[in-house]
Parts: sequence; structure tokens; C-alpha cells
Amino acid sequence: MGDRMALIKTRLRVLRAEREWSQAQLAAQVGVSRQAINSIEKGRYHPNLRLAFKIARAFGKQIEDVFSYKESEEFEEFEPLDSIS
Repeated sequence: MGDRMALIKTRLRVLRAEREWSQAQLAAQVGVSRQAINSIEKGRYHPNLRLAFKIARAFGKQIEDVFSYKESEEFEEFEPLDSIS
């Protein structure tokens, strides 16, 4: 059985550019470091749910307008627990 990988895509860079915000400005609004925003934009860090909501609110958007989630199709499905003997 293979591992399942989640892919989280973000529109942070685009939304910041539309508002002419720096990473530091967004970071200050949501209470994290500029490095955290940079890592989220580069896909090296996935924000927890609380931070994802704070970021979405900073842009006046719904969370799904900022982040999208997809499970990788190249990995096998998990077996349901009731099928394991």
C-alpha cells in the first residue's frame, strides 16, 4: 500500500500582487513571520486551519478562494479498516 500525498495550492502571491502587499505586510496582518508566508507561497509549508482562515480573512476571501486541495492520484488508495483482517 502506498502513501497518499496531499497537494495544497495557494493564490497568495497573486492576491498579494493585486493589493501591492509585501510578504512582510501580510505576515504582520496574520501574526506570522515573513519567512512563514514565503514558505507557504513556495509550497514548503502548509498552514494549519486557523492560519489559513486568518490569511483568507486578510484578503476578504473565503478559504477556498485562497487555498485549494488535491490528493495525488499517483499513490494508491488506503484500504478501509474493515477490509483488514
